[in-house]
Amino acid sequence: MIVVKVTYTVKDSFVAQNKQNINTFLQDFKKLAGEFRYTVYSKDNTFIHLSHFKDQEIQTAVLDVPSFKAFQAARDASGLIGAHHLEVLDLEGTNADIF
Repeated sequence: MIVVKVTYTVKDSFVAQNKQNINTFLQDFKKLAGEFRYTVYSKDNTFIHLSHFKDQEIQTAVLDVPSFKAFQAARDASGLIGAHHLEVLDLEGTNADIF
């Protein structure tokens, strides 16, 4: 399993557009087959994306979705406050099966 956390902060003027872009790629993610979970959280203008992928093949397919690539391009072009921060995490346990 691959678990990835990405955190970034956008300018206040880009928050609404970022939320719309997130909604767009999440709708496309719902149409995909495969074992993955992708959640997005926000607090003010900071966003946290947490993803769980069963394997590299599924991760590659998910990250190749055109609306996700468009989201990333728009996010990066918006003038992030600092760089986005990516962490690969180790799953130690959960109260329910993820897949």
